[in-house]
Amino acid sequence: MNLENMFKKRGVRARAEGSQIEGRPEVPEGLLKKCNKCGRAIIAKEAEEQNYICPKCGGYFRIPAYQRIGMLADEGSFTEWDIEIDTDNPLDYKGYPEKLESLRKKTGLREAVVTGRMKLDGMETAVGVCDGRFMMASMGKAVGEKITRLAERAQREKLPIILFTCSGGARMQEGMISLMQMAKTAAALKRHSDAGNLCVNVLTDPTTGGVTASFAMLGDIILAEPKALIGFAGPRVIEQTIRQKLPKGFQRSEFLLEHGFVDGIVERRNLKETLGKILKLHQNGNGFQKQEDAAGQGEEGRRKAGRKQRAARDIPAWERVQISRKADRPSGVNYIRALFPDFIELHGDRYYGDDKAVVGGIAHFQGKPVTVIAQTKGYTTKENIERNFGMPSPEGYRKALRLMKQAEKFHRPVICFVDTPGAFCGLEAEERGQGEAIARNLYEMSSLKTPILSVVAGEGGSGGALAMAVADEVWMLENAVYSILSPEGFASILWKDGGRAEEAAELMKMTANDLLGLGVVEQVIPEPEELTEDTMEPVAESLREGIAGFLEKYTAFSPEQLLENRYQRFREM
Repeated sequence: MNLENMFKKRGVRARAEGSQIEGRPEVPEGLLKKCNKCGRAIIAKEAEEQNYICPKCGGYFRIPAYQRIGMLADEGSFTEWDIEIDTDNPLDYKGYPEKLESLRKKTGLREAVVTGRMKLDGMETAVGVCDGRFMMASMGKAVGEKITRLAERAQREKLPIILFTCSGGARMQEGMISLMQMAKTAAALKRHSDAGNLCVNVLTDPTTGGVTASFAMLGDIILAEPKALIGFAGPRVIEQTIRQKLPKGFQRSEFLLEHGFVDGIVERRNLKETLGKILKLHQNGNGFQKQEDAAGQGEEGRRKAGRKQRAARDIPAWERVQISRKADRPSGVNYIRALFPDFIELHGDRYYGDDKAVVGGIAHFQGKPVTVIAQTKGYTTKENIERNFGMPSPEGYRKALRLMKQAEKFHRPVICFVDTPGAFCGLEAEERGQGEAIARNLYEMSSLKTPILSVVAGEGGSGGALAMAVADEVWMLENAVYSILSPEGFASILWKDGGRAEEAAELMKMTANDLLGLGVVEQVIPEPEELTEDTMEPVAESLREGIAGFLEKYTAFSPEQLLENRYQRFREM
């Protein structure tokens, strides 16, 4: 059904209903009205045509559900599901049925969420959109039922889900029946996820209460619009409870990004493009080929992935240590830019924060979806401080593991770039469980049912490096180092003399050649004499060739064979 005809059939206006409640961010009615964000006069139609954004202040207005779908769906591709679902009055709450009926006439909606199926850039997806005009999109029985049926049907039809949330939380007028919708929707999304399907959530203003504490925060990927209010308890409730003034920006999208709860903030004008890229990266099916097909794979790819090569130049170990630490040496983000041009960064550990010493996300490599995770430093002092000089905190390792588990679910190979002097050893890292975070990565990576390749690109310092190098193969750049501890620390512990670092470096066998000989790494990647961002293309080309061979080889294994090979790799050391 054409969306415009749908709007007319349901009596939905071409713009959002006006509000008599001061401060409610909806497009005002009429030709010329005052923006309820900046207070300036605006032409309502102009705001609608600019994606429901104030042309004066850039503030976001809420979008009615059908209009939101119209901004995303390919022409004529949307089919609505479960239109007839209604709610009752479980508490016999006085005036509730009348209020519902009044809102139905005013908005043209039966309930506070619209669900269905659509195409976005030609890709089929299930979609659910909350509409704040209907009781602030609070979740009662009908909303919970529609979200649950959406997840169940998407599971049966093997469709991804895109959910746009906007809600004041559980619907008070339905009491405990409303609360039970939290568990019901969560259980349905778990089944959809366990079947290997994608769910993308887009949090809009506001997403609060029981919706935040259920389906809104359960997506594989969680995006948010700028400055959206997102939280469990509202700011006013919190201030009244703890009698403290909340910090500026508290519970806004940017706050959640910093604290690790959303993958990214996307401007409204970029949402369709971003969602299209995400859907495209999840279109491929199982990354493992049937075992009988493995024999048909080209021997060239397997040979390239399995080759061993020694560093050509004979350079003292201590000198290689110095080269690995050079400020202008390419780090993780440089390799991501060079090898994965369509990389989409995903943020946060979903527990505490977003560690900028670890960058991770999804991309294509020669047409195949992969997950890429990189420890990274900065070039300037400011960048190094921001990235903590490449020393991850617990949330960095937990972010990496979250992305690896997501890769396992979608059968994406994982490619890691290791470059860290070691895990951060500050007080706050210990308080948040640095040792547990590293141990958990070793534990889970050992049995991750998807291929893992780790490349030591600079420093590979101790357990902080190993936490991203429990892999099917580990490669090293020619002048990279990988060791139990820094040479300075080694000398201090064993000889009580950090000044003997040069002597320690030779003894520790920490160079690529040494570790190739010990069987710790499978391959050494040659470097130009001076490796910088400007001269790294030969290294990138070697990695492209090698990664292609690695993927061809390891995606041919069954998951059981992959895990047994990985176990034996470490068992034999």
